Amino acid sequence: MAGGKETPRQKMIGMMYLVLTALLALQVSNQILQKFILLNDGLERTSKNYIEKNASIVSNIEATVEQQGNNEKDLPKVEAAKQIREKTSEIFSYLEGLKQELITQSNAKNDEGQFKNSALKNTDIAGNIFNNNKKGYEMQERLNRYPEEIEGLMSGIGIPLEFERIAKDAEEIDLFKNDPDVRYKDFVNLNFVKSPIGAVLAIISQYQNEVLNIESESLGALTRSLGSFYYKADIFEPMVAANSNIVAAGTKFEGNLFIASASSSAQPKMRVNGKEVPVENGFGKISFPVGPADSYDDRGLAKRTLEGEVVVNIDGKDSLLSVNYDYFVANPTIEVTAEAIQQLYAQCANELSIKVPALGNSYAPEFSVTNGQAIKGSNPGDVTIIPANSGKVNIGVSSGGAKIGTVNYDIRPVPAPTITAFNGEREIDTSVPFPAPGPSQLKIKAVPEPTFGRTMPKDARFQVSGGVVKLLRNEVPRDQVNISGEDIAIRQLLAAARSGDYLVIQVTEVTRTNFQGQKIKSNVNHIERIAIK
Repeated sequence: MAGGKETPRQKMIGMMYLVLTALLALQVSNQILQKFILLNDGLERTSKNYIEKNASIVSNIEATVEQQGNNEKDLPKVEAAKQIREKTSEIFSYLEGLKQELITQSNAKNDEGQFKNSALKNTDIAGNIFNNNKKGYEMQERLNRYPEEIEGLMSGIGIPLEFERIAKDAEEIDLFKNDPDVRYKDFVNLNFVKSPIGAVLAIISQYQNEVLNIESESLGALTRSLGSFYYKADIFEPMVAANSNIVAAGTKFEGNLFIASASSSAQPKMRVNGKEVPVENGFGKISFPVGPADSYDDRGLAKRTLEGEVVVNIDGKDSLLSVNYDYFVANPTIEVTAEAIQQLYAQCANELSIKVPALGNSYAPEFSVTNGQAIKGSNPGDVTIIPANSGKVNIGVSSGGAKIGTVNYDIRPVPAPTITAFNGEREIDTSVPFPAPGPSQLKIKAVPEPTFGRTMPKDARFQVSGGVVKLLRNEVPRDQVNISGEDIAIRQLLAAARSGDYLVIQVTEVTRTNFQGQKIKSNVNHIERIAIK
């Protein structure tokens, strides 16, 4: 699927495809096969709507560029839109031809044009066409070449776009990559070998939708990149455009005082609150510090009024235009969001988002931390706090050099993990005897406390790193193996084990890997017994 955000409908179609491919390995009934045909009909209707919409967008791009005077920067975009439509039509027709070949070779329709259940069940013809005759591999190559060609066209006109491969092998699909029964299958074997005719038709229709979706995203990007209309206006109005009409105390009021429809040939003079402001291309550049208010209303706002004047030549004489603009000084408050907000974990990467909504787009945060350290994130307000071992951590928040406030948090120690024994991936219930000859694959895991594991995954990587597993008979040790990791080699213990013996697990050390990859060892004393019946 494409690299941009998907619409709910696109997500639904993608999920339908995953469900469809997952069903291919099942023995399906006539009723299910009929559902595949209904699904295929729905996908084909979606394709028809896509084609009409995309063709209309190409026409609109051409008309828009023409109406704007065929700007030389936009003319190549018209040609690119036409080439995208042409390449899409070519690959769509190719896929449609494969569907018709499949229908013909399987004799899937009766004389009335209706699908026959007996033909839809056939699982050999699709494999013969797409695997034995190699048409599936040709289809995969052409499907995956299409987004690369579209990326090249868009890059050539200065609009970078990235799309994923369309035709993927099982190991590239999240649903299948960890399934040992499927993950080894390539694109052809996953979709077509031993697959009923009805399901294969729906799969090819889904790929047609994928192609049309990439075309739609590309044409949308082209449309958004087109230049704007130009017009000559004869209306003169003084106006103020502020970056925000809510300004926090300690920051600056910033905006533009200008004549509506201003021309670069006009040279007006402008004043704000009695002081002249610089004018660039007809726009007055307003910038002044805003001090705190004496009082704020119940919303935390205090109203103020900017008084502006514009002197401009209208019809050969200087005219004075006045404007009053109301804005609000906000009492800034700090908002913090995080998974675990009440306390921060010691020496861990606690990711916070610290916002001051009143500052709006002017928010340029800086953080000072006592009893810890801060790492700024890529977005304004995102910060990772690494507290010391104990006590409290204090986070000072500033913006544009103005101090906003401080937030304080208790420092919580990292909770100890739970030591748990597993037979392979199944947890062992040590309260009941284990069937002889004992667990075939003994694993000792250090499982993080649930809240810590969920909120701090980068710091919740625990591993048992020290201890022993002993074989006891009548409370007398017979043999033992050391614990140095999760997997325990107990074959020699089990070979000597008898009914009534015990495996005693004694863990003495656990190692935690933190967000920086550092190994932090801690001593524990965990003992549990597994009886062998």
